[in-house]
Amino acid sequence: MTTLQALIFDVDGTLAETERDGHRVAFNQAFAAAGLPWYWSEGIYGVLLQVAGGKERIHFFIDKYAPPLPSDRDLDDLIAELHHAKTGYYTALLQAGQISLRPGIKRLINEARQQNVRLAIATTSRLENALALLETALAPDAPSWFEVIAAGDIVPRKKPAADIYHYVLDKMALDAQNCLVIEDTEHGLTAAQGAGLTTVITVNEYTKRQNFAAAALVLNHLGKPDQPCESLWGHFLTQPYFDLSVARSLVSMTEPANASCVVKRLREGD
Repeated sequence: MTTLQALIFDVDGTLAETERDGHRVAFNQAFAAAGLPWYWSEGIYGVLLQVAGGKERIHFFIDKYAPPLPSDRDLDDLIAELHHAKTGYYTALLQAGQISLRPGIKRLINEARQQNVRLAIATTSRLENALALLETALAPDAPSWFEVIAAGDIVPRKKPAADIYHYVLDKMALDAQNCLVIEDTEHGLTAAQGAGLTTVITVNEYTKRQNFAAAALVLNHLGKPDQPCESLWGHFLTQPYFDLSVARSLVSMTEPANASCVVKRLREGD
């Protein structure tokens, strides 16, 4: 029988609500500091999240919205400088305690450590950003809890390509059938599925209407004993939170049940 050996986590939107209240705010701070009259509202940022990667997101913004550009700057240099500055502002937000973990994340990670289930990270976020979140929101030594932290440009193609998940599996010398992924976006699900990985989705305001028909289970968050999660599809939860017993049941399944109702319920705004 297939057994669970590792949990692989995405970062932004999965471990914490970093996108709306973290990266978006930091991007706007970087734009203002550079004297650019750009502002990413929550609505615009939802559109930009279709693109993986910070530098790529700025490129997309320029192409789609044609904001005013300084005439004396090389575009690639400007984008690189903005992205670098944004990282500094984002780290400051973390250190100020402005970004916290999503419900159930710390509990599940601690449970995995106690039961010797291996841990890894697979994210398009910069390595510095991922490390800063782990150190400030989880514990100063938290990066050492993860056997592999695959981040940023470590692979040629970002999600929805499966490259980063293939990289993690190769580094851990594990088969996909022995791992479970926790993601929050359709791009992340597509990437994980491309590597043959069973995936649990925890939606947020930006992603709750995306297509998650291929997920094994869709939740609003992982839940805690005093903060129950909501199962958007699936009958696996016999308690108000997702834990390793549920994770093990998912990876042991040969194929998930028909998940077509996931898309229907999410698009109806349940």
